[in-house]
Amino acid sequence: MQIEQLIQTIAIAAIPILFAITLHEAAHGYVARHFGDMTAYQQGRISLNPIRHIDPVGTILLPILTLTMGGILFGWAKPVPVNFAALRRPKQDMLWVALAGPLANLFMALLWAMMAKLALMLPTNYFASPLLEMAQIGIKINIILMVLNLLPLPPLDGGRVAVSLLPHRQATILERVEPYGIFILIALAISPVLGWILGPPVVGLILLINSIIGL
Repeated sequence: MQIEQLIQTIAIAAIPILFAITLHEAAHGYVARHFGDMTAYQQGRISLNPIRHIDPVGTILLPILTLTMGGILFGWAKPVPVNFAALRRPKQDMLWVALAGPLANLFMALLWAMMAKLALMLPTNYFASPLLEMAQIGIKINIILMVLNLLPLPPLDGGRVAVSLLPHRQATILERVEPYGIFILIALAISPVLGWILGPPVVGLILLINSIIGL
């Protein structure tokens, strides 16, 4: 990728990536507060200010590298702190706190699809082309983050969902995987395996959203 094209791509991708990661994390904090945990609220993490959620590696470096190499757009934000023991019903409420992030990404993917539809309806407008490109990236990054986070691997959201739904004994066994979860995820990411896992549901969901919005 030429340097000029890379700079243009980063400039267009910056807004959808920052919104995707920021709203994902803020959603966790907001739902945690709703169910009784004030940790994220007290630390100022229920915020739409992206600076509060930026992780230098996961939010900046990794997305730039994946854009440069043409792989799956990949990244993460600084996790919102959640004290699951402070929830009114820790095991049950954990489900909704965990699902809040992926559902926020699904909502944003639908909004970006509507923006893409708007851009296609105004083909002669000066901003139509960059808006369409931004919207396409917004759809893609939000669906990737949603599917990735729903993998049943602690500390991903899907791991929390599984712990919430599994019987106590199986949930305890899965929780023991959490200290190694990030290393398992990195190993999957540097191999083709993560792409094989994410590819079909990501493509299927993007096609479904495009069909719903009429793209």
